Order: sequence, then C-alpha cells, then structure tokens
Amino acid sequence: MEMVNIKMNGMPLSVPKDSTILEAARYAGIEIPTLCYLKDINAIGACRICVVEVKGAKTLVTACVYPVNEGMEVFTNTKRVLDARKTTLELILSTHKRECLSCIRSDNCELQQLCHDFKVDDEHAYDGANPTYPVDDSAVHMVRDDNKCILCRRCVAACAKWQGIGVIGPNQRGFNTHIGCAFDQNLGEVACVSCGQCIVVCPTGAIYEKDQTAEVWEALNDPTKHVVVQTAPSIRATLGEAFGLPVGTNVTGKMVAALRRLGFEKVFDTDLAADMTIVEEAHELVERIQNGGVLPMITSCSPGWVKYCEHYHPDMIPNLSTCKSPQQMFGATLKTWYAQKMGWDKKDVFVVGIMPCTAKKFEVQRDDEDAAGVPDVDVSLTTRELARMIKRASINFNMLPDEEFDDPMGESTGAGVIFGATGGVMEAALRTAAEWVTGKPLENVEFTEVRGTQGIKEASYQLGDLTVNVAVASGLANAKVLLDQVKSGMKNYHFIEIMGCPGGCVNGGGQPVQPASVRNFVDLKSLRAKALYDADEAKPIRKSHENPSLNRIYEEYFGEYGSHLAHRILHTSYVERSQF
Repeated sequence: MEMVNIKMNGMPLSVPKDSTILEAARYAGIEIPTLCYLKDINAIGACRICVVEVKGAKTLVTACVYPVNEGMEVFTNTKRVLDARKTTLELILSTHKRECLSCIRSDNCELQQLCHDFKVDDEHAYDGANPTYPVDDSAVHMVRDDNKCILCRRCVAACAKWQGIGVIGPNQRGFNTHIGCAFDQNLGEVACVSCGQCIVVCPTGAIYEKDQTAEVWEALNDPTKHVVVQTAPSIRATLGEAFGLPVGTNVTGKMVAALRRLGFEKVFDTDLAADMTIVEEAHELVERIQNGGVLPMITSCSPGWVKYCEHYHPDMIPNLSTCKSPQQMFGATLKTWYAQKMGWDKKDVFVVGIMPCTAKKFEVQRDDEDAAGVPDVDVSLTTRELARMIKRASINFNMLPDEEFDDPMGESTGAGVIFGATGGVMEAALRTAAEWVTGKPLENVEFTEVRGTQGIKEASYQLGDLTVNVAVASGLANAKVLLDQVKSGMKNYHFIEIMGCPGGCVNGGGQPVQPASVRNFVDLKSLRAKALYDADEAKPIRKSHENPSLNRIYEEYFGEYGSHLAHRILHTSYVERSQF
C-alpha cells in the first residue's frame, strides 16, 4: 500500500495515499466530528461540521471528502475551526425543533452531543423564520418529523444506495428544502418496504419507529391476559449495545432475566420457530426440486424483502417460499398447539415479538397471518423499544444474572441461532436438506461459502446425485442485481436467500442506533454476526430437524413436516402491490 507523509496538529503521520483527512485523523487518534458523512454512501461534505484548516488553503476544507497528499499540514482544532463548527451548529439549531427532554433520541443524538461538546445552548443569535412541517405517521412502522431534520441526507442515501428504492429525497430548494416523498406524498402512500434503514442512520430524532411499548405495558397490567414474549435470534447479539456493552456481546441470559422482570408470563425463543421454518422450508425445497415446482425457491423470512418483492418484482411471487417467518410461525403455534396444551383461550393470549426489524410491524398486520382466527402476533417491538422498556422499569441490565428460556418453546439449535446473519438461513436449510436428500448423516455442518457480509454470495453443493446451486443476497439493491440475473437467464439457482437489510437481521432497521463515528469505522455486521456463529458452535445440537422440542410439537400436533395442518398454520400467501 502506497503511503504519504503528512502532519496533523504538528504531529508527523504516515497514512495510505487514498485516505481522506477524516480517515487519516483516525490514525492519529483524532476523531473529527461529522453529521452527514456515511462511509461509501454519503460523502457529500454538506453539513460543514468536519471542517479543518490545511496549510496553504484559503478556506476551511471538509475533512470527509478532502484527500491527503504528500507534505500536507492539517490543523483540526484551531480557534478558526472550532468557531466555524460552533457557528454551524447554531445555524442548524436555529430551525430545529428543540424538545430534547422528550425526544426519543435524547442521550443518543449526534446533534445533541455536538451541541454539548461545543457549548451551544438553547439561546443564540440566529432565531428567526422557522418552517414547520406536519409529522408524517402514515406508515405502519415509523414516524417522520421534518422539524427535527438537519438535511444531512443520510436517510436518502441509505434508501437509494443500500436498498435501491429511493422513495425519499430532497423536495423544494433553498430555505424551503425538506426531505420527503415525491410530490410530498405521505410515506404510507408510496412503495416503502418498511426496512427502517433510514432510521438507524439518522443522526437526530427526525425518523423513528412507531413506539408500541404502551400497548405492551397495558397487556402486562391486564390480569386477564397471558402475555408471552419471543426474542429473535439476533437480539441477543445487539441488545447489550443499548446498555454500553461492546458490539457483539451475547447477552442471552441477561435478556431473558430482564424480560421476566418486566412481567412476561413466559419467555420463549424465536429460534425454535426458526428451526420450524427450516424443516418446513427444506421440505418445500426438496418437494419443488423432486416434483418440478417453481425454482429458484426464495426465502420468505424477511418481511422487508417480501414487501419489496410484492412491490417491485411481483413476477417473482411464485418463487417465494410459502413459509411464514419465524416470528409468525411462533405466534401461530403458540395460539394453537400451546394455548390448547395450557387450556388458554386464544383471545386471552397476547404474543409480543422482540425483533431487529421495523418491517415486522407491517408483517403482523398482513392478511393470512391469523392461523387461529386471531393475529398470530399482537405486537412486534424493536430491540430499541425493548431497551426503553427495561430502562423505564429501572432494571439494572448489566447486573442481572443469566437465566434460561422457558420450556418447551425455548429450546433451539445452532441452525436457528444463525438465522440473524446473512447466509444463516441458507446454511441452516442446507444442514437439513443435505441429510434428507442423501439419507446420510451430515458430518460437517458448516457451509462457510455462504457466510460473510458480502452483498451477494453464491455456491454449488453436491448432495448425492444432485448439484444444488444456491445464492445469498442482503440489502435490496443487491437483491435487485441477483433477481435481474435470474430473470435474464444469466444465473441458474435452486435456492436463494434474501435478507432486506445489508448484513441481515444483525443490521436490521430496529437495532440499536450507533453514531456515524462508530458506523464509519467499526464493522457492526461482522461483530454482531460473530456472536451468533459462536453461539451456534457452542450448541450441542446444530441441525434444526434434530430439535427435540420441535419434534415433540410435530408428534403432538402437526404430524409430519409439510403436513396439511402444518400448511394451514405455518404457511401464508402474498399479493401484488403497486409501485406508486
């Protein structure tokens, strides 16, 4: 790697030639503040917070886009620089809806932190005309408040570049510029897929999930309700971040303990339903391959991906697996088999999902997700919402003892755990399908070719006499590339896994928000995924079809995998949706 020599605040520094000043500063242990910059997708130098002095330059330059060169001298904390940043913050704040005490992002707001650091108080010289915008709560999953928007355009970049959708962008010009949908339509009126990637990159409280914790508190305080909670595979690898723990810390035991202390009657693991999804999905795949069904079969566990398919690729709906997602399979099983077993009236059972995903809020309201005649799942909360509940209940999360999930819907395999990482569903399905096709025990259960955070991965496996071609995509922009290759005949696959969010559920739109200073320099996806793969490796059972609790449910209720009853309870249907 070619290096160049520069000076930063008088200190000699050797950095890669293609670095920006912002990146070079990291080598010196200096963190230059930013508000708009997001690595790879939003290097626009718009917010002006990252300005620095460069010797010989007449004006301050933006560190996020300014390249280094041999002999450059940079100054990051001169009076001129600090005054410029403070003035910029004051100007931003002059049109900002200042309600920090009640804002959902208070204490986790990049603008608030910078104002604190630069001693920008609530009274300053730039008050004046202040445009106001209606709050848009038309979407099922989220709320947009342009009165708190700072026009950083991170959300625009995430929607357009990561997801390839672009349903939001800057409207009007100059002082009247604001972020919105085309023709200022409400978000609920356009083909948004509810992925929530715009939420996790927003530096302020301008975009946030619809908080449904009040509904859960009400149910918990209703003595007539049996309130049961399930936690998705990835939550154990991310919840700890909301309590200051390092990225990638597995907090399964503390999470279970916290949920019990919140008052849930039963604390179960969605991973069991992930195992259930695998046996149903693997059965469906083998059946399609053997009986000439529609191929490639594409996974259906990611509701953001499913909604995207319905809006933008309706011709591929027949390729979708009919399996419900693990969240929905869990709710359907709990309100049928488990409710009967416990003697509960299904109308008194309230199921809460703790999910990494804002699209799950849309999923619970879909048609054909009510196997018992009532919604399979009543409320789906994000990881962030659970963290807020724990804090509101004054539970000292980091001091909790480790506790176990309740039986019998708390037992899972390593295959169920890795659902939360891109490639995890594919690997879990292959572990089961390989044994079913070959009729032989699978010695090596790790299909490493489909692991990793790359946007698109592909592999071929020899299962007996059958060569199975598979592909994995995460992030909807990558999904489009893969689907276009399939439609054109360029690629020929039997099975495809698609996750709506880049990196899979570990990077879902409902996960803890990390500031750009972390997102730009820490590989969140890999660290969070590692926690899941480590948990898989530690499990005594690593194949879904060997889960004893799962097989007990089938013996007592569903019968065989893919049975008529299993199809009625655990499978669903899809609809074509408008792109406009």
